Amino acid sequence: MPESVFTYAAPKLKFGPGAISEIGHDVAGLGARSALVVTDPRLMATGHPERVADALRSAGLRVEIHDSAAVEPSDASLAAAVERAKGVAPVDAVVAVGGGSSIDTAKAVSLLLTNPGELMDYVNAPVGGGRAPEHPVLPVIAVPTTTGTGSESTTICVLDVLEAKVKTGISHERLRPVLAVVDPELTATQPPGVTASAGMDILCHALESWTARTYTTYEHKTPEQRVPYCGANPIADMYAERAMRLLAGAFRRAVAGDEAARTDMALAATFAGMGFGNAGVHVPHANAYPVAGRVHDLGSGFRPDGYDASEAMVPHGMAVASTAPAAFAMTFEADPQRHLAAASWLDPQGLDADVAEPERLSAVLRRLMRDIGQPSGLAEIGYTDADVDGIVSGTMQQQRLLATAPREVTEEDIAGVVRASMHHW
Repeated sequence: MPESVFTYAAPKLKFGPGAISEIGHDVAGLGARSALVVTDPRLMATGHPERVADALRSAGLRVEIHDSAAVEPSDASLAAAVERAKGVAPVDAVVAVGGGSSIDTAKAVSLLLTNPGELMDYVNAPVGGGRAPEHPVLPVIAVPTTTGTGSESTTICVLDVLEAKVKTGISHERLRPVLAVVDPELTATQPPGVTASAGMDILCHALESWTARTYTTYEHKTPEQRVPYCGANPIADMYAERAMRLLAGAFRRAVAGDEAARTDMALAATFAGMGFGNAGVHVPHANAYPVAGRVHDLGSGFRPDGYDASEAMVPHGMAVASTAPAAFAMTFEADPQRHLAAASWLDPQGLDADVAEPERLSAVLRRLMRDIGQPSGLAEIGYTDADVDGIVSGTMQQQRLLATAPREVTEEDIAGVVRASMHHW
């Protein structure tokens, strides 16, 4: 029987300049009396986490701040953050202040302060044990300071499993934050390179959920089989389209430092998160995990602009974007009209309207990536043809994501996408 039911969920949302000043009232309203603020050392220096802590204290909460989040979290960094959190007095809530790295770290802390076992027990199979939480987790309140990850809206905690040289995640509906406080003023300290990379994550969230396999193409599920990613559906479609239309006008201006564009980017990130957090993502995100996870062994001198990286790293949004043009060329035939609609929304001036239809969305993406300073391809990051098989192997481990692709994806398909992504221009 074909599926006839789709599901939709999202956190409670507070959006707008100055929203952060009300977080004490909001968290106290959840019944919390003590909170752990999770952030990273670089963001700690901006003063944003202390502002959040002060707002919480003003509402009578006991607060401790941990700068335990690592950029692009790994199994090791998450385990260390959990151990540090276990050393504090019991808390009622975990407040994440930062980008996706801080929010995902907070999710892991929330999970393992309340449930038995080790981190890898809960990591998605086949990389980890795929265990589901047995008990409710601590409520996570997400305060994003970057415009992109969407982690404030989703059920996913992404991590780099160092030994396996692959990124994967923990996915369960209990990990979705109960509240997202999105204050565009907090993104003012975001460097242009971070705006560009995180913005490509927003764009791919919207594009992948918009082009995802529709929910009606799955076999009918029983209630206990339902998962957060249910395929493209009318509500997710609405958010994805709105996110792309906002990005078309705001993305380049935001990278250039335009203040009004930052607000639009924050709103686009929120919309895209509400879309893909229910529809799902597919090939570009599946590729991103090995692209980011395997770079440590390349001996590459690549250092992304805007990031304090002492060794080679590929920020998540940049990793996702790195194969997106070729990935959408590969999926075009599954639903040409959706791919062409997306291209028209992202290119309202029609600068690439004369490009052949199967390559039109790819051309729009390449033009944008070049304009905002993204790498010219995997080769600039340090990858060569000798690395294709390793990336393909890592991608094929992401079956939870590939199942959302609008067409069946083979190893040969992924190899073709990776080879075509060595040089974008």
